[in-house]
Amino acid sequence: MTRAWNTPIFAIAAIYFVVDGFASAVNRPLTAWLSKMRLLERVRRWVTTLGPYQSFALFAVPVALLEPAKPLSGYLIATGHFFTGAVVFIAAEVIKLTVVERLFQLNKKKLLSVPLFAWGYSYWRRMMDFLESTTAWQKCRRMVADVGKWVAIAKSALRSHSLNQPGRMIIRRIRRS
Repeated sequence: MTRAWNTPIFAIAAIYFVVDGFASAVNRPLTAWLSKMRLLERVRRWVTTLGPYQSFALFAVPVALLEPAKPLSGYLIATGHFFTGAVVFIAAEVIKLTVVERLFQLNKKKLLSVPLFAWGYSYWRRMMDFLESTTAWQKCRRMVADVGKWVAIAKSALRSHSLNQPGRMIIRRIRRS
């Protein structure tokens, strides 16, 4: 029975890590850039002055506004508009994750003081701990780490490798177009 669960969990873990890796790759620099913007400093100060329930309500706003994008993207993909559906899904997820993650960072203690939020967060954390403890998840995580190492090695090799004359001409053509 355990083997029967490994394949679906492995597939879920693989999909999760691909989506999470993409979202993190976009989300981290975007969050860092937004946090440095002077314009948003006032918003950050205002958000940190809110009470626990106001913080909870504010936390729910981006989720409530952007969650309907998932069924919309599913509809677009099902009706043959794959690219548009994928863009809608990815854009909504990146925006939602960026805003939600930042709000959570700013108000974690206040949010966890709301019993409903604390219960939901605790439940989600237990599910993630279980999923991360499975063999399939750990194998998938190792595979993703290996691919990351390979990409880093390939980037390093490409940067340090001096190109021959035909290679330089190809790169010049690419840059002109």
